[in-house]
Amino acid sequence: MNELLREFNEGKPRALARAISQCESGEGAPLIAALYARTGNAVTVGLTGPPGVGKSTLSAGLVRKARALAKRVGVVSVDPSSPFSHGALLGDRIRLSEHFTDPNVFIRSMASRGHIGGLAGATADAVLLMDAFGFDLVLIETVGAGQNEVEIAELAQTTIVALQPGSGDSVQALKAGIMEIADIFVVNKADHPMAQQLYREIRSMMQILEYSGWVPELLMTQAIEGVGVGELWNAIQRHAAYLNESGEIGRRRKEAFAHQVRQIAAGRIGGLLDRAIATDSGDGDPYAAAARALQTLGVAE
Repeated sequence: MNELLREFNEGKPRALARAISQCESGEGAPLIAALYARTGNAVTVGLTGPPGVGKSTLSAGLVRKARALAKRVGVVSVDPSSPFSHGALLGDRIRLSEHFTDPNVFIRSMASRGHIGGLAGATADAVLLMDAFGFDLVLIETVGAGQNEVEIAELAQTTIVALQPGSGDSVQALKAGIMEIADIFVVNKADHPMAQQLYREIRSMMQILEYSGWVPELLMTQAIEGVGVGELWNAIQRHAAYLNESGEIGRRRKEAFAHQVRQIAAGRIGGLLDRAIATDSGDGDPYAAAARALQTLGVAE
């Protein structure tokens, strides 16, 4: 580990990649312990929305804008994974290919492996490592998993919800509670005939909700042409300024910390529970077996 930390401290991208892989394998605790004091400087932005909305194109546009301002960028792209092979479809990395040769952009795809909320189990570790590595912006792009994506709001400082016109998925997202997590709404594919209608629908939904403090911004983009990406970047900066001026940034960081603690603890408890079930006699009904498993873990009913 000492050699890995030395190369990490020297700013070698390969060391960052190895560190993330170590976290994915469940052996990242010593690394996080050694590097955690260096975190808390990066702006973390989550981008979520239904499949096909153009999240990867928006991500590429934001990376391009950040690099034009000489900012270093890390991207965590959480891909859908097969329930059988657990392999990821790395299409998002293909769309971000223009940034592959830029030494100040680091892109990492991670398989969701069926994790509820569309976030890979080691996503939080990857964000921390990119922060410690010195990136100014860490962009988290999630798999389109509908309302379960509200989990991203616990990890990112700024959450962008992208929707596209003419899609039943977009309407469902509006009904599913995703409205409450957005700091910024983006209607992508603004050249679509129904774009204005979706814009009005979102605006109407926002008027129903009661916001205290920050009121989400609503923007239109045509990401494939780069239209509106500058305005989206400015909205991110306005939200970051609000978080710092209001002191809200402290609460968001505490939420992100609590989210990771819950993930780590739940994963360890789940492993212990699996072992208890595997060694159970199998006698009686499921409730009796559950009681025995809890007793093995020292949990009183």
